[in-house]
Amino acid sequence: MKTIGKIELMAPAGDFESLQAAIDAGADSVYFGVEQLNMRARATLNFTMDDLKEVVSRCSAKGVRTYLTLNTIIYDHDIPVVRTLLEKTKQAGVTAVIASDQYVISTARTIGVEVHISTQQNVSNLESLRFFSTYADTVVLARELSLKQVKSICEAIKKENITGPSGRQVEIEMFGHGALCMAISGKCYMSLHAYNSSANRGACKQNCRKAYIVTEKETGNQLEIDNEYIMSPKDLCTVDFLDKVIDAGVGVLKLEGRGRAPEYVYTVVKTYREAIDAYYAGEYSAEKAKEWVERLKTVYNRGFWSGYYLGQKMGQWSDNSGSNATQRKVYIGKGLHFFPKSSVGEILIEAFDIKKGDRLIITGPTTGVQEITAEDFMADEKNVEIATKGAHVTMKLSFRLRPSDKVYKIEATEYATPSSCSC
Repeated sequence: MKTIGKIELMAPAGDFESLQAAIDAGADSVYFGVEQLNMRARATLNFTMDDLKEVVSRCSAKGVRTYLTLNTIIYDHDIPVVRTLLEKTKQAGVTAVIASDQYVISTARTIGVEVHISTQQNVSNLESLRFFSTYADTVVLARELSLKQVKSICEAIKKENITGPSGRQVEIEMFGHGALCMAISGKCYMSLHAYNSSANRGACKQNCRKAYIVTEKETGNQLEIDNEYIMSPKDLCTVDFLDKVIDAGVGVLKLEGRGRAPEYVYTVVKTYREAIDAYYAGEYSAEKAKEWVERLKTVYNRGFWSGYYLGQKMGQWSDNSGSNATQRKVYIGKGLHFFPKSSVGEILIEAFDIKKGDRLIITGPTTGVQEITAEDFMADEKNVEIATKGAHVTMKLSFRLRPSDKVYKIEATEYATPSSCSC
């Protein structure tokens, strides 16, 4: 639960595994999409309307706020479904809806659902914020603003006491970590033009993330520009200047990644949780920030930069189409049984071997993300140091293993260095 006066840490949740990971890692709030009415509609990770009560139940039990993203473009044929979803959102007790379409905003307000204005509205000045304060208690500012501009808006809100429908001062939300789109506040038509698959309807094909060669029409000469993916920005990372973000007056820090794996969510949320708590304890430092950045490098990333917050005029581009993560997970097997009296879990090895000392992560819809080291274990009731494919492995666990759980081994990648790999 958010502590009064502290910046709120908002985590992404694409499924129940990631939701549980976010809760366990210390998120103050989570945001999620339902079926096809959000900006990650194309992702396989989306909840259904029937999941809303379970999502709210899990979060409420831990004092975590819930935000439904309903920020896609809405056409006339979507309106009946949108209305139904908003009514179910109200019934389930979802804290707020993140929206950009005026129909969604007005309907949510009419039925008594709190509204947050999405970054798709590209709110980049105080007058726009003043207008949206009529409808919303929280506004996500445009991603292209500098921290100086963000701070100026936050100071004006306090000075003028600009309030939302609830009577509270309007709260500013900003993106703190994760993938950035080349387009202004995520409004892009490249995927629609190339594939008839609209990014603004949550169906982006991410063709901007590919490598391109510029061809001169007259001669046919081709030029590959600096071996960079010139439309694929590096991922945003603010953990190493988080003190400046908080000092600017931001109320909510949003972490991107609804399409990411649960271990990504867990690592990123836990890292920013530590950084935020360190700031308020007076223990935030450049040395700790370096350690946090190295930890963030272990999960999916395209390299990091500070976005436009520190005033850079030019973007920084990734140098490949995939991840620069220093670690990767390799599927090992699945959970079979848990014996509560002895706290022993049984795992079936279905793929690669495990050996003593290997780092493992176990993920599941209820388990979330658990990381362990394979120390003392048995394979087919024999004490061993290596377990191979087909073996039934038993080991002591500090959590309940479930048949829905998957087991992975953590390995270093080619991007790892001695200082960045904790394998």
